[in-house]
Amino acid sequence: MEAEKRTEHIPQWKKDEIENLKELVQTHSIFGMVGIEGIFAPQLQKMRRDLKDVAVLKVSRNSLIKRALDELGEEIPEMKAFITKQTALIFTNENPFKLYKLLEGTKTPSPIKGGAIAPMDIVVEKGPTSFPPGPILGEFQSVGIPAMIEAGKVAIKETKVVCKEGDVVPQKLATMLSKLEIYPLEVGLDLRAVYEAGTIYQPDVLAIDEDKYFADLIKATQNAFNLSVNAAYPTAATVRTLLAKAFTEAKNLGVNAVLLEPGVMDALLAKAQGEMTSVAAAAAEKNPEAVDEELRDMLGAAAVSAAATTSSATAEVQEETEEEEEEEEEASEEDGMAGLGALFG
Repeated sequence: MEAEKRTEHIPQWKKDEIENLKELVQTHSIFGMVGIEGIFAPQLQKMRRDLKDVAVLKVSRNSLIKRALDELGEEIPEMKAFITKQTALIFTNENPFKLYKLLEGTKTPSPIKGGAIAPMDIVVEKGPTSFPPGPILGEFQSVGIPAMIEAGKVAIKETKVVCKEGDVVPQKLATMLSKLEIYPLEVGLDLRAVYEAGTIYQPDVLAIDEDKYFADLIKATQNAFNLSVNAAYPTAATVRTLLAKAFTEAKNLGVNAVLLEPGVMDALLAKAQGEMTSVAAAAAEKNPEAVDEELRDMLGAAAVSAAATTSSATAEVQEETEEEEEEEEEASEEDGMAGLGALFG
């Protein structure tokens, strides 16, 4: 009876507001609880305009928000746990992660007021300021900021923590921090929780390091690719690499097994010529007469002569080297094969 009596005395504007909130929840895929503490009305209006293409920001009384959620039922009432202090609702059809990133972008540095609690250690860095000498020097010193005159300007002579995290910020210190353009606060729409299809997401889940996320994806892709190739598991992404690997391994097997097949003959001839050249060079090093003239020309007369001459013939050897290097560049594959026949009979 008491509940019915209270319902009967609810002003029409409150009923309309509750119905409006319920309609917004039902016509959007997700909605979130947003903290708006410390945001001035002009800033809030600008944020609302900036978000109009992707989201609806609705400021309402906490009691009306709770009543609307109660009437919607299901899991939605669990969102009431996030209604504290100054609260607004945000409605969108974007995914929760994009909404979180969007709202984080609304945050900007803001000066702290006297009497507020420091959200972190407030540090004044050493260095020059733009202030000329005057009473401000004493004002800085009076709030614990070590200041002095340097090069005709007021300067901070050492880096100092002027207020620790959790301490109350004195009014005078807050004024000096503003003059130094030190803004310890970050003001913006603070997303507390998002509801989507029966699931509630909180910021610790939504805050994703995108650079690390993409780096992990790239690494996972590379690892999967390597595993597929090493396991010889054909997929659309790895089949070309597998075929190329199989071709290379088959050709190497053919060369090592000396299989006279069209696909490996060029490699076999190149290998044979290389081995022949090595043997001829080793023989010529011991006895220049061990190789015939054609083979000597291919190897380079300078290399053969260097093994047979003394150090006193250095100038002559250098001249022969230049001549024979030109001849070596003109030698063809057929010359090499002829040399092979001369060496082995």
